[in-house]
Amino acid sequence: MPEITGKRVLVTGGAGFIGSHLVDRIVKELPASLVVVDNLFLGKEKNLEEARIAFPALKLYRADASDYESMGEILQRERVDVVFNLAVIPLPTSLERPRWTVDVNVAIATAVCELLREGRYETLIHFSSSEAYGSAQYVPMDESHPLLPSTPYAASKAAGDQVVLSYRHTFGLDAAIVRPFNNFGPRQNEGAYAGVIPIVIRRALQREPVIIYGDGEQTRDFVFVRTTADAALRAYQQPETRGHVINLATGQELSINRLVRAILEILGIEVPVIHEAPRLGDVRRHCGSAELARKLIGFEPETAVSDGLAETVSWYRQQLEVK
Repeated sequence: MPEITGKRVLVTGGAGFIGSHLVDRIVKELPASLVVVDNLFLGKEKNLEEARIAFPALKLYRADASDYESMGEILQRERVDVVFNLAVIPLPTSLERPRWTVDVNVAIATAVCELLREGRYETLIHFSSSEAYGSAQYVPMDESHPLLPSTPYAASKAAGDQVVLSYRHTFGLDAAIVRPFNNFGPRQNEGAYAGVIPIVIRRALQREPVIIYGDGEQTRDFVFVRTTADAALRAYQQPETRGHVINLATGQELSINRLVRAILEILGIEVPVIHEAPRLGDVRRHCGSAELARKLIGFEPETAVSDGLAETVSWYRQQLEVK
């Protein structure tokens, strides 16, 4: 069974929300070296503060993961063994700059695959997104669910997955794909391109109306971020994952209406809730099956959504009070 201990690890998008939690998790395994590549489009250096304290040798390259030459130079310089690829242009950006989002996201997947094919490193764990499925045709959504992306972002993630799988099939790459459903937790971006949970928390704390797009009955399968980070590490540790796409989900769906009520209840705040027109490309229903993850990596979400929300609310409240 491969172990991260003693390995030279690189995380693209490692200063981002999920990426920084994965970096924290990898630090606990005592890697030989740990490198983050992030252009800080969404990532923040402060997300790596805890990791730097625990692992002072952590290196951050402010670089574009879609740049094949730059990535090649970094991999050679750092003599990397393992790449966790989380670099991405996010969904909201694809509604404003669709062609650029697609171009960059597909280029990221192609670059890391080509560099692996050339032997620049040994193993790739690539991050997909449940958005690749589009709205549920059936639930729970397993890995055989058709890919019906409803935004350019979702299409770019589906395309990137196909690139990874094609390189695996053609060249026998040591690669696996994890496909998380809706992650939440501390450090999720609260500024431009923010997720629904930090938006609701911030508006409520500022005593502003909370806006729900559409009727609010659209559902999501919310996964606590540290659960995803742990699962990604396990995916590396289990060779049986290679060549597979693996859902990381709870199998529970939560409507946006219920989510907003839960957040306001935790905060103990009452503010108006306003419904506006649905957002472009918004999926209607998401609820994932994690059966394959259970089989291959013993996946079990240990943090209940209610507990995760309480921790998340507490973290954002503290951050906003500091500001």
